[in-house]
Formats: sequence, C-alpha cells, structure tokens
Amino acid sequence: MPSEADVSRAIRAEVETWNPRRGPDWSDLMIRLAAAGPAPWVIYTAASAALVVILLTAFVVGSYLQIGALAPQPIDTHVPH
Repeated sequence: MPSEADVSRAIRAEVETWNPRRGPDWSDLMIRLAAAGPAPWVIYTAASAALVVILLTAFVVGSYLQIGALAPQPIDTHVPH
C-alpha cells in the first residue's frame, strides 16, 4: 500500500503535467449525457403527461373561479310584466 507521501507526489505530478483542452468538448458531453440519461420517449411521455395535468388543472380552476370565457355569460333579456 503506497504511503501518503507517495500518493501526494503522484497527484501533484499528474496535476502539474495536466493541460486542459481548448474549450469544452460539447459533442463528447452530449454523447455522455444521452447515454447516461433516460430514453427520449420516457422524457417526452413524462412531459406530455405533465402538460395534460397542467391544462386540466387550469381548466378546472378557471371554471370553478368563473374566469374568462369559462364563466357563464350574461344574457340581456327584457321580460314584460
């Protein structure tokens, strides 16, 4: 088992010789994210379900609060006495 000094020396040597690449490697990053994340159909299905829930909730709340076009419209009537 290497001593703490050996590990420290190895890390220091690695850090001192490391040179960053020029700019981020977006293509490599996107490939790794695509491989690590869920499948696109799972994301699209979850997003669609969330959108349906949001729209239905907005419709129900708007109907209950009688907001906008969902509110009952007044009808002008003149009933003779």
